[in-house]
Amino acid sequence: MPDLSSRNPDWWRQAVVYQVYPRSFADADGDGLGDLRGVAERLPHLAALGVDALWLSPFYPSPLADGGYDVIDHRDVDPRLGGLDDFDAMTAEAHRLGLKVIVDLVPNHTSHLHVWFQEALAAGPGSPPRDRYVFRDGRGPRGERPPSDWQSVFGGSAWQRVPDGQWYLHLFAREQPDLNWDHEEVHEDFRTTLRFWSDRGVDGFRVDVAHALVKDLSEPLRDLGPDGGSGETALAAMAPGAHPFYDRDEVHAVYRDWRRVLDAYSPPRTAVAEAWVPGARRALYARPDELNQAFNFEYLQAPWDADALREVIISSMAGARAVGASATWVLSNHDVIRHTCRLMLPADADDNAWLLSGGRAPRVDEDAGLRRARAATLLMLALPGSSYVYQGEELGLPEVAELPVEVLQDPLWEQSGRVRKGRDGCRVPLPWTTTGPSYGFGAGGAWLPQPESFARYAVEAQDGVEGSTLELYRTALRLRRKLLQGEELTWEPGSPPGVLAFARTDGWRCVVNLSPEPVPLPLGEVLLSSAPLDDGALGPDTTVWLA
Repeated sequence: MPDLSSRNPDWWRQAVVYQVYPRSFADADGDGLGDLRGVAERLPHLAALGVDALWLSPFYPSPLADGGYDVIDHRDVDPRLGGLDDFDAMTAEAHRLGLKVIVDLVPNHTSHLHVWFQEALAAGPGSPPRDRYVFRDGRGPRGERPPSDWQSVFGGSAWQRVPDGQWYLHLFAREQPDLNWDHEEVHEDFRTTLRFWSDRGVDGFRVDVAHALVKDLSEPLRDLGPDGGSGETALAAMAPGAHPFYDRDEVHAVYRDWRRVLDAYSPPRTAVAEAWVPGARRALYARPDELNQAFNFEYLQAPWDADALREVIISSMAGARAVGASATWVLSNHDVIRHTCRLMLPADADDNAWLLSGGRAPRVDEDAGLRRARAATLLMLALPGSSYVYQGEELGLPEVAELPVEVLQDPLWEQSGRVRKGRDGCRVPLPWTTTGPSYGFGAGGAWLPQPESFARYAVEAQDGVEGSTLELYRTALRLRRKLLQGEELTWEPGSPPGVLAFARTDGWRCVVNLSPEPVPLPLGEVLLSSAPLDDGALGPDTTVWLA
């Protein structure tokens, strides 16, 4: 059994981490918005589930131009979500229950309401406060054109003009001005932030947009062509480290500096990078003197296909092993369509078009999607390394694709000219009970409307029910902790087409049937199955663990 105690500095290597999106998890004060007291009150759910840690998405003061990732103060709590006392009480309760606490860190940008940015606006061109951000003069006779053709991830120019004529860089929403990581004050402020939360008992950090901090701002700024450099295609088309604002080699000096801060604690604080870069480059963020892990987005993006998944698993483990890290696995998070639906879409499907259709083109069979999602989960949990679970997936929640446009909160909708529906469908508040104004989320309503179908997915509807998705997760996590030894697997030869089969170093096996037809069930004691087994056969979209 892996040692996940606070005494073990490597507890994170094979942990199961549960992502909490605070505004959608639980609402203790009934205002429709989730809060830290709500998280604390529902922590027994996580302990009973069997996860090892919770990762808390941003809870900082924010005007919510981007779901909390537009931060006014990196060392405080949004008053709508509570205060620092609530954070401390939540952390103490998590630790009492044996759960580690990981918090989001957002170092690429701040909110436009951050005191530094307000000082920069007031101080004017050429002033020291402006140097903490990326301000430039525009092009054209009167500076009327942006300094470059760089595009925002959310659509449109990545530059916003201010009344005095200068422009500031924002790779995301215009309310999220990018910090200038060539400025020593920025470095020192984030060292202070790391120490602030580590001193309050935080066990680790998830680093948002870890690959985008350092930019090549040498003049003249480089134009990047049709997509303005915001997409993965532009990154892939350039030599490694050559993109002006993504995955520059210089960013690794930031994380080596952070590692010295994190290693000053006992045990050292852990960190995981959100870095949307190719696998070989991603591994660099997880080197021993940088961050411990990096999210594996190739696995999340892989189709439900045995050959594709096997290739991703092999390459992901090799990349992590090369730098002494452990692999990470994730199927859903706050930015993507929930995998109960996503894994059912055709490989060439346009995810945004599907969302715009309200989930009707094509229509996803929720029962079939849930069966596939359960199989995918048991596969993920059998792999060596850390698994990151997004809130509600233990209930089998589907994507709420039918949200009407008038309730959308994601800035993607407006910034894209109302052509990209955004990420609200995976952020709808959780159902805890089968009745009530928000299915137990809080005493009032919920900040995003929940569909009536959420009642059958509620914790109350599944708790103690044999075969429910909630009980499958509980059983799988309990077994996983008993079974895990080592960080290797061996592929079993001779598997039928469409079947993945591997053994772990301690003798148990995982077999997944991704084909459309039943296959013979291999010999061995069945420890757990994602779906009922019929007459010695492993049905389609089914995973089994065998002793």
